[in-house]
Amino acid sequence: MIRFTNRRRGFMAALAAVVLTCHGWAQEGTIEIIDKVAGLIPISISGYTGEVDQTLKFDLEVAGFSLVSDDKARFTLAGKNGTQVEGTLQDSSRRSILARAYPGGTPRLQAHTLADDVVQAVTGRPGIARTKLAFKHETGQRNRNNEMISEIFVADYDGANAFQLTQDGTIARSPAWQPGHRTLFYTSFRPGRPCIYSHDLASGARSPISNFNGMNDGAAISPDGTKVAMVLSKGGSPDIWVGNVDGSGLRQLTSTREAESSPCWSPDGRTLCFSSSEGGGTRLQLVDVNGGAMRPLSIGGLRGATEPDWSPDGKWIAFTRMGGAKNFELYRVAAKGGVAERIGDGEDPSWAPNSRTLAVIRRQGNVRKLSLLDAFTRGTKDVATISGSCGQPSWAK
Repeated sequence: MIRFTNRRRGFMAALAAVVLTCHGWAQEGTIEIIDKVAGLIPISISGYTGEVDQTLKFDLEVAGFSLVSDDKARFTLAGKNGTQVEGTLQDSSRRSILARAYPGGTPRLQAHTLADDVVQAVTGRPGIARTKLAFKHETGQRNRNNEMISEIFVADYDGANAFQLTQDGTIARSPAWQPGHRTLFYTSFRPGRPCIYSHDLASGARSPISNFNGMNDGAAISPDGTKVAMVLSKGGSPDIWVGNVDGSGLRQLTSTREAESSPCWSPDGRTLCFSSSEGGGTRLQLVDVNGGAMRPLSIGGLRGATEPDWSPDGKWIAFTRMGGAKNFELYRVAAKGGVAERIGDGEDPSWAPNSRTLAVIRRQGNVRKLSLLDAFTRGTKDVATISGSCGQPSWAK
């Protein structure tokens, strides 16, 4: 059912080109890291075969490295794989930065772990190779109301090991992770109307969080995992509500005649960004979680902005906009507002924990494919092909 694709498209991915001043490297000193949005980090990789080789190269390209020959490399990663993955990372002066073996687990997991350690050693930031994605998947079947059935899937960030979480046989959508937990929130029409559930992946238990008459959708969990923002129409039109993570203690934050959608949290948990059609068209708005009037987020005069997502480092908000010829376009804007920058084609952006990579949906004909997009260099990689269309990815944090 799953076919992993490793199509290289010169993944121009580098949020941080690294300027390293070395004092003894790994054992004796520190690495001074100066972040710049510049070129890729050239690395050569040798000694690996099969799935391990493929996985390492994919992970490091996504992380902002370019694969080059040994004579052009700033770093070299050499090793082998058999009963375990082994790796030695050196700089251009052949000084060892990392030397480690990875026993236990699958070869793919060993490769992901090595890739994350390389990213940490070179950039000083955690890697994302062992993170998870949730997404909506259309099965290609229809229910008795002739509606397209969609279910919630979970996969590794590269699309491997995908599994179907829901078996509702109806519309399931809008997955959202509870930070720091193996719990997903999503909307399902299983009761005959949209209901928001929380679903514990470890136990399989799920509980209804919001099941009012009308719309219950768009759950977004606060960074500390204790609050949930939702779009509810229990008061009339679809508005933004916030409550405890179990659905109790609801408070209404917006009250407009038009519809609000797609709330997302600032990393400090104090502000929500969302899309609103109040006043005509759709615009991005902000509202304090403790209450107050909503206020527009300046994006340089663009109209039609939807599906915002706030980067974990607090610096950026990514969003979708309908472009020309009915194509969806992706933008990012500074969280304080400003001129938005177009970063690619697609929709449904979700930031990775590294605040550089986005999980997005790109349309290819009638199929919507799950892809990774570098928000700064605009490079993309398709991560998996599943029979049917995907949508609404959510990156676990």
